[in-house]
Amino acid sequence: MKLYSLSVLYKGDSKAVLLKAAYDVSSFSFFQRSSVQEFMTFTSQLIVERSEKGSRASVKEQEYLCHVYVRNDSLSGVVIADNEYPSRVAFTLLEKVLDEFSKQVDRIDWPVGSPATIHYAALDSYLSRYQNPREADPMTKVQAELDETKIILHNTMESLLERGEKLDDLVSKSEVLGTQSKAFYKTARKQNSCCEIM
Repeated sequence: MKLYSLSVLYKGDSKAVLLKAAYDVSSFSFFQRSSVQEFMTFTSQLIVERSEKGSRASVKEQEYLCHVYVRNDSLSGVVIADNEYPSRVAFTLLEKVLDEFSKQVDRIDWPVGSPATIHYAALDSYLSRYQNPREADPMTKVQAELDETKIILHNTMESLLERGEKLDDLVSKSEVLGTQSKAFYKTARKQNSCCEIM
């Protein structure tokens, strides 16, 4: 799971204006990085231009997913990630960034802003913090912990059932045990079966 780009844009009447962006192109070769970054900027602007106000969408391009959120006030955000990155976490990130951006940057600056004139430094920290969605998003972290607990519980139940089956086999095969002992074991087994998981 990887985030490559986090951009804040303004959706104008004819085109989208890039206000601020952060990129992580370290996984690309040194000579490709500037081209990849330009392509991500171009793609972000194009997706915002073609999206309606008040909409969220995910656009697939080869092995990448572009998540876009265009608010009713024309402030927009785009996250470019790989296919494995959870969409819910990407949209949570976009909502958080756009809310914070709208509080810190004056609305008058949005239509005429540029990355050089807009003073908002949090994008890089958000991009690095959200690289691991389990650590950044509490809901994803809880889901991962629940999945791990479920696997452990399932393995424990399987081993208990296997042990119970083996014990049953031993008792039935035993010729040494008397009929009284076998009857006692079966009665005890029936009494304890109320807790059995089906």
